[in-house]
Amino acid sequence: MTYTIAEPCIDVKDRACVDECPVDCIYEGGRMLYIHPDECVDCGACEPVCPVTAIFYEDDVPAEWKQFTPINAEFFAENVSAIGSPGGAAQVGPVAVDHPVVAGWPSVG
Repeated sequence: MTYTIAEPCIDVKDRACVDECPVDCIYEGGRMLYIHPDECVDCGACEPVCPVTAIFYEDDVPAEWKQFTPINAEFFAENVSAIGSPGGAAQVGPVAVDHPVVAGWPSVG
């Protein structure tokens, strides 16, 4: 099991979760943050600091956002050349790509 970042993070990317993550498994895409499922140790430190309530334990993702569990995993599979697996988010830095679903998500505002 792992934590998942869902739709409320799109176009917000507050990064409070990044600062709290003890294993550096939260990566920054173009429009949202993603949790690397192979690096997450299920500590839960990220969840309470998210100001938009976008982070959920995998079993607790609301039904309307269930698609974000595979989206987080697929983001890394699709961008392995840019991100590596595992690599640590600080070493990689922000990447200018997103999962296709997130890239096509309607902009807020």
